Amino acid sequence: MQSETEFVRGRNGIIYRGCGNFVLTVKSSITTAKQLAQTYLEANNPTGWFEELYTLANWDETAIPWADLTVNPNLSAWLQREQVRGEGKKALVIGCGLGDDAEALSQLGFEVVAFDIAPTAITWCGKRFPESQVTYSVVDLFEATESWQGYFDFVFESRTLQALPAELRAKAIKIIPQWVKLGGKLLVICRGRDSHQPEGEIPWPLTREELTVLQQYGLTEVSFEDYWDEKNPPVRRFRVCYSSRNNSYNS
Repeated sequence: MQSETEFVRGRNGIIYRGCGNFVLTVKSSITTAKQLAQTYLEANNPTGWFEELYTLANWDETAIPWADLTVNPNLSAWLQREQVRGEGKKALVIGCGLGDDAEALSQLGFEVVAFDIAPTAITWCGKRFPESQVTYSVVDLFEATESWQGYFDFVFESRTLQALPAELRAKAIKIIPQWVKLGGKLLVICRGRDSHQPEGEIPWPLTREELTVLQQYGLTEVSFEDYWDEKNPPVRRFRVCYSSRNNSYNS
């Protein structure tokens, strides 16, 4: 059994070995991530593939399918439309990846904490933003510190829930609202589907019914947007804002 990971990039894609005797030949970073995720899922380690993928990328951002090296446009549009300002407020970014969303919130004045389960991702953030004011941390969502409870004025979740299998996703949905302070907001952006549609493959689209559960944990739905983004081909998205009470950032 092979114990070390090999990573070779060819003209037509990526060939790599890892996860014991696991062997893959893929033609894109998206296929790499999906096959790697499936392998870890079958090994009963549904979140272990994140660190493996970042390690295999070997500091090449193009090997990370969600690394656009710019702020999430679905977040950016919302921030501009809502005229959000963060001075004197604390923000949390869940599954921060390579840090662009965290940096965008920091630029708006938020004191930002951003975490990811993958140590290599957090190291990468430090390399990309050596002068950053963001506090980047390696944290497992399911083992986060109790000191975060009711601590953040703004919590942002994008891409993490849709990367978790249903059972873990349900657990995460119960945990995330705990981090929003009284008067704070949670913004969730994810792939969306109707409940009668098949779940498909990772990244798994969420249903509105799944997200409604957030309201059982002290949050009120402020807005729910169901739209197709500008990707090619377009992707159906849900963008949902919740508040622990009816207030405004600008009040």
